[in-house]
Amino acid sequence: MAGVKLDGAGAQKMKTIEEALKTLQTMHGLVERMAIEVKNQRGAGVLPQQVKRMATPLQGQLKGQFGMIADQVSAMILAAGRGGGEQIKVRTLREHVAQIRMALEIVSTKVKEQHAVPIETAGGDE
Repeated sequence: MAGVKLDGAGAQKMKTIEEALKTLQTMHGLVERMAIEVKNQRGAGVLPQQVKRMATPLQGQLKGQFGMIADQVSAMILAAGRGGGEQIKVRTLREHVAQIRMALEIVSTKVKEQHAVPIETAGGDE
């Protein structure tokens, strides 16, 4: 039974997805810190700005290969900068993080399916 690997384009896309997931995990940590601050009635402080600062390069990184996910990140940047209650902002940012993570996982599965290349083995496996 032969294995599969990714072709060059697939490997590059997977690298982009993995880097985006790492950045998204850090942003998720910031959003959860913001939630704790709001719950303890201390105010969010600069955490929404930090989320925006991290999301901007992520949006640029995803724009070339995954435009629809980049649009979701843009919507998150807008939501982080919008006024309104902090509790609503926390809920909105949590929803955006979850949507972006789900989209990246779906795209990861699609890339693995579309860019799979069988590995040639030297022996005559039957």
